[in-house]
Amino acid sequence: MDSQENVLQQEQAENVKQQEEVVNTEAQETVATEAPEVETPEATAPETEAPTADTEQEQEPEAEPETPAEEPAPVEEKPTEEAQQKNYASKADVLDRLKEIVSEGETPRKEELDLLKTTFYKYHIAEREAQLKEYLDAGGDPEKYQITPDEDENVFKAEMAVIKERRQKAFQQTEAEKQENLKKKLDIIEQIKAIATSPDEANRSYQTFKALQQQWREIKAVPAEKANELWRNYQLYVEQFYDLLKLNSEAREYDFKKNLEMKTKLCEAAEKLAEEPDVVSAFQQLQDLHQQYREIGPVAKELREETWARFKAASTVVNKRHQQHFENLRAQEDDNLAKKTALCEKVEAIAQEENKGAADWEKHTKQIIEIQNEWKTIGFAPQKMNVKIFERFRAACDSFFSRKAEYFKEMKQRFSENAEKKRALVEKAKALADSTEWRSTSDKMIALQKEWKTIGMVPKKLGDQLWSEFLAACNKFFEARNAANVDTRSTEHANLETKRSIIEQLKAVLEEKADDAEEKVHELIEQYQQTGHVPFKEKDKIYAEYREVMDKLRSELNINTSRRRLDNFKNNIKNIARRGEDALMDERGRLMRRYEQMKQEIQTYENNLGFLNASSKKGNSLIDELNRKVQKLKDDCELVRQKIKAIDAENTEEEQD
Repeated sequence: MDSQENVLQQEQAENVKQQEEVVNTEAQETVATEAPEVETPEATAPETEAPTADTEQEQEPEAEPETPAEEPAPVEEKPTEEAQQKNYASKADVLDRLKEIVSEGETPRKEELDLLKTTFYKYHIAEREAQLKEYLDAGGDPEKYQITPDEDENVFKAEMAVIKERRQKAFQQTEAEKQENLKKKLDIIEQIKAIATSPDEANRSYQTFKALQQQWREIKAVPAEKANELWRNYQLYVEQFYDLLKLNSEAREYDFKKNLEMKTKLCEAAEKLAEEPDVVSAFQQLQDLHQQYREIGPVAKELREETWARFKAASTVVNKRHQQHFENLRAQEDDNLAKKTALCEKVEAIAQEENKGAADWEKHTKQIIEIQNEWKTIGFAPQKMNVKIFERFRAACDSFFSRKAEYFKEMKQRFSENAEKKRALVEKAKALADSTEWRSTSDKMIALQKEWKTIGMVPKKLGDQLWSEFLAACNKFFEARNAANVDTRSTEHANLETKRSIIEQLKAVLEEKADDAEEKVHELIEQYQQTGHVPFKEKDKIYAEYREVMDKLRSELNINTSRRRLDNFKNNIKNIARRGEDALMDERGRLMRRYEQMKQEIQTYENNLGFLNASSKKGNSLIDELNRKVQKLKDDCELVRQKIKAIDAENTEEEQD
């Protein structure tokens, strides 16, 4: 009997050693599950270690984050396993889900609430951005813009408050249950301690011991900070009980068999977890399996190592998948950080570009909105950089939109000033529209039109209205002027034909060279001068033709006239001489005075021509007229000189006689 007890005690000691190995191995192979949640614009991959298989842990619900700012900025979605399986197409979908949670009394996980909250404010902020853009596009003043209250937001906050209160109560209830479970397990330890006092007592209380073990398994979580110490105490007194227990070989074999069956099922369950698509869920289920494995008694000595090796191998597969999952997440986060850094650089570059007008601002706005949309498609950066990179992106966007708002504020002021200037021109044009001072008012209207072109832009709708009023006033005047000038233009064309006829008659006189040519020329000149205005475009041309033929006529007529006058004077010299020598000398003196006077007149005209040539354009009619007068004076002066020579010649002949 003593030898049998020694064998039994040895087997129980090995069983306890094996269970300690299970606990130690699990503690070494367990990897991170979920990190403590923080209120940042984005969630990140966990970096802290989760509770191991021998630790039961649950976190207190966190407070809801404040409402996001109302100015435009990218909105992030929280990448949890649950969130990736749901998609809410609108705020209404989010509110429907919240109302469903409240009405059915659910206590949702924090991941789902974070997804609902992030999705709601994504749509909420997008709506406000659209309202602000519509207001600015309509010419609204950015400083006077007021945000329209969102009734959906009030409903959202009310539903979230109900859920938050419910989760808080559930958390408090869970903590109370953990405390109660702690008391129950402490009581079980005391009962095992009481029956583990002697071998006889242990044998008599075996069934009681098995019942206490079953109760221990049925009791769930206890406070995390008490879990390890509680487990060590439980193991201590279970080992003591087995050390004192006296079982016959048949009972022991039956116990080993039942334990083997249970542990085999746990091994099979652990092996199936390798096919579980949800890696995090598989890891969490593995923790439950480890908890159950600890609480099952020993198996036959020859099977202990084999059974444990199988369970350990299955656990290793699940643990490695879990570890690789979060390593992939961290690698993806590094890639996301690089992408987001590149987007920050793009926005910063756009924000620094010079915008020469509204078209440039709108072009760059579209580019930034496209970048913001791309930002929303990128996952989260590492936790240490997540908030910083988001703040950098937000600052670049804010810088651009602040400068844009300032530009359009100044542009609106310019539009207002330009509109006032154009209104003033419209009033001036309307005041002149009924005027009958055709020439002076035409000049004023043209000046107003030129001034209109120098004024900058105004909003299209107002600009079209002002231009329509201005154009109507101008058209009213010019249409009235054109109607009044219809008869005038007809008369001018008739005058043009008359002057052309006179010019042709002057050319004929020049070719005929008749004795009465001078008389005919004077008649035609008088007719030409009495003929009225010709069309403005033809005035210079017809006058040039007239001057050309007149210059030829005057040149021809002056030569013939001067020759006849000189001949007539020479014939009269004899008659003057018969009146006496004094009469001839008086005539000579009169001619000399006339000669000197004409020379002075020529000098005066030539001086005047010098000034006029320096300040007047070529072809000026006044200069042409003066040139003709000078030429006529020179011709007359030459005639007087010839007459003086004729008198001197007559005196010489008389002296010779």
